[in-house]
Amino acid sequence: MSVDGWHTLLVLGGIRSGKSEFAESLVADAPTVRYVATAPAGDPEDTEWAGRLAAHRARRPGSWTTEETAADPGRLAEVITAAGPNDTLLVDDLGGWVTVLLDPAHQPADDTATVAELAAAVRASQARLVLVSPEVGLSLVPTTPLGRAFTDALGATNRAVADACDAVALVVAGQTAWLKPPTPAGAAPTARPAAPGGPGPSPAEQSAGTGTTEARTAGRPWPQPGTTSVPDGGGRALPDVVLPEVLTPTVAPVPTPGQGGTAGTGDWAAPTMALPMIATGLVIQPGMELPMPDDYTGPQAVDRLATLDVPGTGLGVLEQVVGFAAATQGTATPRPWENVRVLLLHGDHEGGASAGAAPGESARRARQARAGRGALARLAAENGASLQVVEVPTSAPFEDGPALSADQVEAALRYGWRLAEQAADAGVQLLVLAACGAGAEAAAAAVLAATAGAEPPAVLGRVVNEQGEIDDAAWMVRCAAVRDALHRTRRSPREAHDILSELGGGDIATATGVLLGATARRVPVLLDGPVGTAAGMVSRDLAGQARHWCLLPDHGGRPGVRLAADVLGLTPLLDLRLDLGEGATALAALPLLRSALTLAATLPVHPSLGGGADEPDFAEPEPAGPGPTTTADEPDFTEPEPAGPGPTTTGADEPVFPGRRAD
Repeated sequence: MSVDGWHTLLVLGGIRSGKSEFAESLVADAPTVRYVATAPAGDPEDTEWAGRLAAHRARRPGSWTTEETAADPGRLAEVITAAGPNDTLLVDDLGGWVTVLLDPAHQPADDTATVAELAAAVRASQARLVLVSPEVGLSLVPTTPLGRAFTDALGATNRAVADACDAVALVVAGQTAWLKPPTPAGAAPTARPAAPGGPGPSPAEQSAGTGTTEARTAGRPWPQPGTTSVPDGGGRALPDVVLPEVLTPTVAPVPTPGQGGTAGTGDWAAPTMALPMIATGLVIQPGMELPMPDDYTGPQAVDRLATLDVPGTGLGVLEQVVGFAAATQGTATPRPWENVRVLLLHGDHEGGASAGAAPGESARRARQARAGRGALARLAAENGASLQVVEVPTSAPFEDGPALSADQVEAALRYGWRLAEQAADAGVQLLVLAACGAGAEAAAAAVLAATAGAEPPAVLGRVVNEQGEIDDAAWMVRCAAVRDALHRTRRSPREAHDILSELGGGDIATATGVLLGATARRVPVLLDGPVGTAAGMVSRDLAGQARHWCLLPDHGGRPGVRLAADVLGLTPLLDLRLDLGEGATALAALPLLRSALTLAATLPVHPSLGGGADEPDFAEPEPAGPGPTTTADEPDFTEPEPAGPGPTTTGADEPVFPGRRAD
């Protein structure tokens, strides 16, 4: 066949786009082809429709056989299931199949179950299979109920079949774009996405790659394989992938002066959950439509602050926190974040990007965090936040070749998305994105240069060695590596997947997946450092909504973070200039952000604006002299005797103190 590397393929396209001709060309050299026609015969008086059908028949070689399934929609799944490994099937098209499926003659019927049966048959197909389907989701929403029912049903069918197929192509104006590219001949097979609830890609599939890049990154298998298994649609047990354990911190006691020793390290409680990674069949591609925060509750919450009983001018720049929380929570009275999770991404960058970094230092930091020690773990404990240490693939030297293979980028994006889903399922209200990989800042600088046109020396921070000294020689090596990487990729596409593969590496790709998954599940994210902001830059091309779910507490004095914040429209709230590692500044600022939300949620409206008085009115005491008059209902008031030699009076207005003669 003309295109190899796939077993089942879905070809999408608009009307007269050339999708059928392209599909027919893919199977033209097969010994035998069974053409499965799904469209109904139509009105005999409709000559135009009859001409279309005749044109399709005329293109088919005489060696092809034709099978009609228009009489029974369920017949299509049966034909696919019955085909053997030596058969080649061409189904044209799913639009006609959906038309028959919705025909009143076949109602009542469970349309959802029928689509699921078709997807299962495609996934289990032993035959070489090409399916053609019209793409109608780019047009306006139909104005008639029947039109909406058709577009909805066809969209659901296309998604289910695309999830089940090895490859998906879109034909526009006779030009083919691969939405899910086939694996090149001789390369490891691409992990086939499963339907929701189905089996995920195996660890070997997720870490597989081709060429020298894969050889360089093969030292760290990723994600880590689990020991459990889940059944697939055929009843077989396949290995799943277990996400990193979620650690629950406890606050360690601070030693008092004179006790000696060191501060307590603190132990972690048992993992809060261990969730297997199940592939969702998601296709992460540019132009994804994800949720946006509420446009109305944010401004309402900020306007409400002006009515509260607050002395002075109010919360200042922290009003942005209140507006952000209100928009992401969908209420004008947002609550402080209680369930917070820190995702610490650990993955080094080889080559010049990590010049000046001590060997093994990032791995030590990751082990330290797992053990509940170090700045990040301590701050997480103080904030009552859980911590998840995530191992990501080591990135190859980007000055020599791609940092990751295309398959690894796709796996990293889905892995990050799944981490965000796990957090949302556990009730996490806020994610803090952290990283500790060697060379991460240089990779972020390369991403900024590719996405924002920045000059690497202007966005690459100074290199500080283990002794706390500035290493200018290492900084120059990093700048040269970024320059060489940009020169090597000067003619490469600047799409998100290409940037992550060529320059970004495992940590930035995984962080991008986290941002997209958090956006899809409406979970806000605190960014803090170059990896998170670089991921925010890449996520713009995949889903522009992601940046609206991000908050930047501080720029940390890093020039790259400042630039990314300007491009993303994120205003840093503070200027603490802490340098405790990516993620630590966000945790240090978190109590202040929570305090602002607590005040906004609990303070009453000012009394002058109709708020109720929360304290009794102050009563001024009666002046000295004759006591109050009494009524029959009250006892007589008896003035107490003065204690000791108090002042005596002379009848005048001034008292006379003992020892002072009255004139």
